[in-house]
Amino acid sequence: MSESMSEIALSGLSAPVTLKIDRWGLPHIKAENLPDLFFAQGFNAARDRLWQIDLWRKRGLGVLAADFGPGYLMQDRAARLFLYRGDMEPEWAAYGEDAELICTAFANGINAAVDQVLAGTMPLPQEFAALGTQPAHWSPEDVVRIRTHCLTRNAGSELARAQVLALADPETDLLRAPLNPPVDASEWAVNAGGDLPAHALSVFELATAPVTFSPDRLAATLEDAPRWSRVNPAKTVIPAPSMEGSNNWVISGDRTASGRAIMASDPHRAHAAPSLRYMVHLTAPGLDVIGAGEPSSPGIMAGHNGHAAFSLTIFCADQEDVMVYDTDPANPLRYRYKDGWDQMQTVTECFGVRGHPDQVLDLHFTHHGPVVWQDAARNRALALRTVFTDPGTAPYMASLKTMRATSFSQFRQQAGTWGAPSVNLVYGDVNGDFGWQAAGYVPRRDGWRGLVPVSGDGRFEWAGYMTADDLPRLDNPAQGYVHSANEMNLPAEWQNGPAVGFEWFEDQRAAQIAAALAARNDHDVPASTALQTDTFSPFAPRLIALLPQDAPGADLLRLWNGRSDADSAPALLYELWLSSHLRPALLARIAPDPDLRRFLIPGNIPVVTDLLEGKHPTLSARTGLDDPATRDALLRDTLAAALTDATDRFGAPENWRWGDLHHGWFDHALTPVKPGFDLGPWPKGGGNTSIMLAHHEASDYRVRIGASVRMVIDVGAWDNSVWINAPGQSGMQDSPHLQDLAPLWAKGDYVPLAYSEQAVDKATAETLTLIPA
Repeated sequence: MSESMSEIALSGLSAPVTLKIDRWGLPHIKAENLPDLFFAQGFNAARDRLWQIDLWRKRGLGVLAADFGPGYLMQDRAARLFLYRGDMEPEWAAYGEDAELICTAFANGINAAVDQVLAGTMPLPQEFAALGTQPAHWSPEDVVRIRTHCLTRNAGSELARAQVLALADPETDLLRAPLNPPVDASEWAVNAGGDLPAHALSVFELATAPVTFSPDRLAATLEDAPRWSRVNPAKTVIPAPSMEGSNNWVISGDRTASGRAIMASDPHRAHAAPSLRYMVHLTAPGLDVIGAGEPSSPGIMAGHNGHAAFSLTIFCADQEDVMVYDTDPANPLRYRYKDGWDQMQTVTECFGVRGHPDQVLDLHFTHHGPVVWQDAARNRALALRTVFTDPGTAPYMASLKTMRATSFSQFRQQAGTWGAPSVNLVYGDVNGDFGWQAAGYVPRRDGWRGLVPVSGDGRFEWAGYMTADDLPRLDNPAQGYVHSANEMNLPAEWQNGPAVGFEWFEDQRAAQIAAALAARNDHDVPASTALQTDTFSPFAPRLIALLPQDAPGADLLRLWNGRSDADSAPALLYELWLSSHLRPALLARIAPDPDLRRFLIPGNIPVVTDLLEGKHPTLSARTGLDDPATRDALLRDTLAAALTDATDRFGAPENWRWGDLHHGWFDHALTPVKPGFDLGPWPKGGGNTSIMLAHHEASDYRVRIGASVRMVIDVGAWDNSVWINAPGQSGMQDSPHLQDLAPLWAKGDYVPLAYSEQAVDKATAETLTLIPA
């Protein structure tokens, strides 16, 4: 294939750097020293993803209104409540002795690209032109001070649980969020949130929400600004999805056909155009890493370094608490704390607003953290205690250390300052060592478990953190593999110990993965790619077994293999039944009050299945489902409705294909203002509980959460490794790599992960040389 070559002179480099972009859009960056390498990584991130990373920065720093007007002022204020405001020395130290140097070089590289764009020598992404804005320059601190794109938990769930408990009982709340290990009823005595409004965390939701655009929001006046201060049912802004999960595993050489370890990485997150993740290869003396990271951060978080492979999934530790205060009737900025009153700290901030004078707004903080809600008439206030406020919790930044580890002991040591998000780290190297380590800053709570809002009067304090040094791990286990899938994976001795977390994802994905890994001793790369793309729905056989013999459509489901493949007709009927008919009908019986039901929608699938199997007798009795005839009628009627639904939409069963309803889709923030930026649809297999998570809602069945990037690494035979990143590597609308990988991704295919110099040269489609100006 023909290869294009070009050269750019840039101030800030000390020596030439080469960027070899392969045919799939992965840049292989080679420099003579680390500062130049990370300068080039920042430059390349801006070359491919400038609109995306510029918007992320402006959102995180709270400077959106300067570009987009008053409709973004309240989101700016919310974001600034959660900026890191502490000393930078311990912040940099948490990520390694050269973290400041790396982030400085990375920011300088982004700025060099911004300068090129502003000078007209590199193209301005179309999104800037559509909105009449320009990219901004970065400071090194911008890379780490922003916290609001991190996955922490469980503030929103605490408030929702308090709402459900006010309307129902703890067992009903399991339909929203199951608890594992189970929690004694005495836990709810600490609940201080019974009288909180449902919108009490709107400021936090706004701070962590993606940026949305609409003509009304962009045209808002200063008087309109308060309208845009809440994530609400009208979708003023859109909250981050709550149904996210990931898979990873390492298989030791004792269980592979080659005798080499295999590492598989399969993070599931919200889909977007462009992708959340970005694949990159970084080479300089002493460093040769390749894998996935986020385009706004230096380094990688999953991949390999030529000696060891590593990956992560979310470890569902609880890193947040909702704190409720009584405030002084004579002074709403004083709150009850211990034996007296404490004064809230007030920080006054200036906000630029497009088309208007700068606006000055106050931010308030308690002993525990930012104040996110206050009702002066009721003398009540709410603050969020979160790891965000402490040094070392910039998301994934500790990977600057872990990505360079060459032994499991070193890897674990480097993870000791991994703050957020809390993760399952897996590792495997060429020496045969492998393992799993839980990592993250996990609050030490004494006397409560962090499941409901509690009083901020000083009775519920964190006594420091558990870190990776304190958390569980597996080191070369005899079973020959390690894995994680966001399941409750605390060892038995931990389950009655300190409170780590109780809101895990359902365990069935992890159980399927473990069974597959244990079933053979000849694993290879294709076996792991097949497991990553497994569409089997583990709850389908259980639900189908409950169907009455005479239920219309039941025969079709009984013949089904349970795989929600894109071309499957039974999968279409099953998924329609479960999402659009069975779960809504069941929730209507359990929660006839719509104020309660809105907290339970769509209904946790494992709990729904258990309930129909009779494993929640109290709920079953309350809804009449303990009567077999009543349960059969519910199953029969909802399946009949699904059969009619499928026939009305797609005709006769021989015409049904799950992929005709279930589509891969990548939303772009700008589409409501200027259509045409969204990418899709692609027929997509998988479902809400398959290993290949392809999460959909019944409203449109679009897959908006799942894996975009996947990797399978052949440890030691690195060029045998494969990857995919959907929709593509680039965010530039005229790039051939905008969506070139999406059709392959939708089918479960992969492309080669070139690593050696020979493989990279063979795959190179474009070479860009950066030279000192």
